[in-house]
Amino acid sequence: MSMRFGPAKLGGIKEAPEVLTKFHDLGLRACEIAFSRGIYIKNKTEAVRIAKKAKDYGIKLSIHAPYYINLNSEDPKIVEESKQRILECCEIGTYLGAYVVVFHAGYYGKKTRQESYKNIKQNILEIQEEIKKRKYSPALAPEVTGKINVFGDLEEISSLVKETKCSFCIDFAHVLARYKTHNFGEVEKRFGKYDNWHVHFSGIDYGEKGEKNHISTSNREIKKLLFNLPKDKNIVIINESPDCVKDSITSLEYYDKYFNKSESK
Repeated sequence: MSMRFGPAKLGGIKEAPEVLTKFHDLGLRACEIAFSRGIYIKNKTEAVRIAKKAKDYGIKLSIHAPYYINLNSEDPKIVEESKQRILECCEIGTYLGAYVVVFHAGYYGKKTRQESYKNIKQNILEIQEEIKKRKYSPALAPEVTGKINVFGDLEEISSLVKETKCSFCIDFAHVLARYKTHNFGEVEKRFGKYDNWHVHFSGIDYGEKGEKNHISTSNREIKKLLFNLPKDKNIVIINESPDCVKDSITSLEYYDKYFNKSESK
């Protein structure tokens, strides 16, 4: 089993091959392409070029879908637009060779937690049907979220994985913001049966309602994460701090120091 480390930042299309070369030279073996504010890679030829460079360097790519997704909206138009954005990510993700598309599934709004879960589950199933029809390759990975009024606690995400066979993203900064603890034991209980984990991590500034914003990752928090993650899984750890490349390098250095795993090199 292995751990891969990388930042939540690829940057622009033109410099992407050079950036991937840099990541490879630094020992990073993962990168999440942030479409958070819009899908900026649209051309198939450009996507295939980036995919080839990532494959040559053994860098595993993932995608973060736009933030403006709500599969539980009262407005059917917003739901449909959200589904299309996810599908667009899956389409370009296929050309990029990305293995998962991470997304925040939605807000509770005026609906109960049970109603919200039912709606989001149904919409994920419908998206997966389209993915199958169109022969897209990335898996859907709904993310554990950091605000208490946003769908995506540990129970909800683990239930979606069980009932829709989707993948998942465990954001431990969000777990901390939501529960005031990293909840490593509960995460292991709910996701321990799965061999492949997609993980987000960073420092986090939070209050009573959960996440405020991501901050730089302290060395103490990095070590805490590494010592509490299971060692019998394939884990991709994406850092989302403001200095995500530096924090990814630090994570890799600690991993090599304490666990000496050749896979991370």
